[in-house]
Amino acid sequence: QCRSWLITCRGVAKKVRNAHCSNRQISEVGAEACRECPNCKHIIDNSDVAIQWPGLPAGVKFDPSDLELLEHLEQKIGVGGSKPHMFIDEFIPTVENDAGICYSHPENLPGTNKDGSSAHFFHSISNAYGCGQRKRRRISNSDRTTSDEHVRWHKTGKSKPVYDNGVMKGWKKILVLYKGSQTGGKPDKTDWVMHQYHLGVEENEKVGEFVVSKIFYQLKTRPVDKSEAEMANEESTAFTASICPKTPMTKIPPCRPKNSPCETEQNDPALQSKKLA
Repeated sequence: QCRSWLITCRGVAKKVRNAHCSNRQISEVGAEACRECPNCKHIIDNSDVAIQWPGLPAGVKFDPSDLELLEHLEQKIGVGGSKPHMFIDEFIPTVENDAGICYSHPENLPGTNKDGSSAHFFHSISNAYGCGQRKRRRISNSDRTTSDEHVRWHKTGKSKPVYDNGVMKGWKKILVLYKGSQTGGKPDKTDWVMHQYHLGVEENEKVGEFVVSKIFYQLKTRPVDKSEAEMANEESTAFTASICPKTPMTKIPPCRPKNSPCETEQNDPALQSKKLA
């Protein structure tokens, strides 16, 4: 089903299903999907339903902080009777089982790409085996391809607590995706990174517990060419010289030798007495 959005007077946008094949549905909400500019009184009717997020300026992105992600997680599971935001499923979809985090490669998850942007997901924790407390982090697709048999998320660094006004709200884990080496040696590190968040004061998440994760492809910084670095250094030196002129060096008079006439005359009492006479 196609999902389009229309601006309404009550909110940012209103979802319209099958908008591309039914003009009646659009016209039915046409009265709601418009608003008047308070300055010029122009009617904004949002006739172009092809825009993914109408009413939002270009460049707006979903980039919540660690604390905000935990707040969305609280609303997702209904802590304190709270309810999730009406559009949260569009920003943080829920993935489970065969489409889950530890069942599908990040490239196959909805909304992920390799441009450095982040994708967020709700998912539940499961054990790797029937017994024990080891969490499932190995990726194995339903087709059981060889390339996916040795792909696994590995935790890196220490878990970090997340506080809300000095009160611990949850934990953050950083995981990196590794794939098995073709030579059978040490696994190769990939550029896929996951930040996983869970609620509570315990450092380890529980089986069946809902967590929220942020997944992104870490872009590598381009190495600076030596010639580019030299040119940048020369430009910086020239700019510094233009704004900070140096004081010209003044010539320092040479020191007179100890047996110079002036010094001999000043130190000889007999010559000084002749001048006084």
